[in-house]
Amino acid sequence: MALLPTQAGCAVFLGDGTKTIVFYIDPGVGASINASLSGQVPQRPLTHDLYMLTLQAFGGKVSRAVIVRMENDVYYARLILEAENEIMERKIVEIDARPSDCLAITARSGAPFFVVRELWERLEDMSAVLRDMRDNGNGEDAAADGSDPL
Repeated sequence: MALLPTQAGCAVFLGDGTKTIVFYIDPGVGASINASLSGQVPQRPLTHDLYMLTLQAFGGKVSRAVIVRMENDVYYARLILEAENEIMERKIVEIDARPSDCLAITARSGAPFFVVRELWERLEDMSAVLRDMRDNGNGEDAAADGSDPL
């Protein structure tokens, strides 16, 4: 839904059209996500670009990313990859990853990003906070789906 700068990094707002959640990420990953969402192509590959190039070189692709749990206000995610090449049959791999890295990678690959339903239903709706931040002009944001901001 939005990626907004904060004093300590970036606020990532994810939503489904009826509810919005938020988590905070470091500014470097925020810049990487923002660059990808805005279509910027760096002169040299950034870390997330290098990951994608390596994955593609081995016949892999990003299937999806899922935030699977939250403990002590820290979110945990899984990156789901698929690979098929001349060395092996089709293989699906699930990797533990930070949600921020998952978002940077799915932004580059076009793969979907999900939150486990049980967790989603427990999380507070932050739609009003996002509206307030936008109304108060707290930074520019990038819409993850390319649509106009709320």
